[in-house]
Amino acid sequence: MPVGAGIAEPMLPSRYRVTDRKQETADSVTLELEPVDTALAAFRPGQFNMVWAFGVGEVPISISSAPGTPLHHTIRSVGSVTRALCDAGRGDVVGLRGPFGTHWDLEKAAAKDIVIVAGGIGLAPLRPAITSILETRERFGHVVILTGARSPDEILFAPELERWRGRFDIDVDVTVDYASPSWRSHVGVVTKLIPRAPFDPKNSAALVCGPEVMMRFAATALVDRGVAFSAIQVSMERNMQCAIGHCGHCQLAGSFVCRDGPVFSYERVAPWLRVWER
Repeated sequence: MPVGAGIAEPMLPSRYRVTDRKQETADSVTLELEPVDTALAAFRPGQFNMVWAFGVGEVPISISSAPGTPLHHTIRSVGSVTRALCDAGRGDVVGLRGPFGTHWDLEKAAAKDIVIVAGGIGLAPLRPAITSILETRERFGHVVILTGARSPDEILFAPELERWRGRFDIDVDVTVDYASPSWRSHVGVVTKLIPRAPFDPKNSAALVCGPEVMMRFAATALVDRGVAFSAIQVSMERNMQCAIGHCGHCQLAGSFVCRDGPVFSYERVAPWLRVWER
């Protein structure tokens, strides 16, 4: 979907009311939202909205629910705007603009093994894609979900990961950077799970989201395993502010992350990931 498609006034927020709030981790919250005014246009997995905390400001937040279900935004408190949004409770009203940006290309991934690699809050933009894949499970080959967090307490969507792990038709593996002796899973960075994950590298599509350094190392591990550059998709969120390619804050080379992304082919952005964000 082209940026701003179906949006009558892309710079004008619509009001949405918080209908539910779930504390995911110590600093991350999922808000369930319903429209007060006209609802936004339908979105596709991987797109984002600009979420406005009235009187504070707005930030780009990926949509963490599947199309056709109540709208969810999963937000980590890292600044004044996200802190205000994380503090919102049931009945509070926020503003939304969107949906914006590109989406995970699941059509391109059809009939292939799917490798999903998430780091920290990066699991949120991948969640709609995972849900869509599981709803049409017969369209794909083997499905592998690899996710990492700093500690067990910071694992995002832990109950959902447990439900996915309980299925017989996908593989789920979780790792943390550090843990107590009671932790019974992997310890280490998520990229270390890739070499032994059960998928056919010659017939795979990979979806990767997380900190840029993690995406760079994950893509390298996937390529080393034999996955083609063109079969790897990554989601970037560099300093997006206007969402329509107007302000220039997220420009990289001749592209704008908000307009031409956030989902890109790794083949296209590999050189960009070697440039530090300021």
